[in-house]
Amino acid sequence: MEQNLSNGSGVGSLVCGIVGVLTGWLFGLGAILGIIAIVLSAQSKKAVGNNGMATAGLVLGIIAVVWGAFYLLCTICIGGIACLGA
Repeated sequence: MEQNLSNGSGVGSLVCGIVGVLTGWLFGLGAILGIIAIVLSAQSKKAVGNNGMATAGLVLGIIAVVWGAFYLLCTICIGGIACLGA
């Protein structure tokens, strides 16, 4: 009998990656969701094997981390400049 492997981690990775990219400008939320997407993608690739959803989640997770970190850094810099009164 064949065992039906569930790909819940792959789907979760893809969803977190998409939401992370879309919310990357929300003060680091995208970076947090991107990290979760990367972890879920690694778990999915380990359990199920190499699949498209896990790979897409990994790529989107990396983009979300970079995008979110960039916006968080910009927000901190702009806030610092504003506090200096420049």
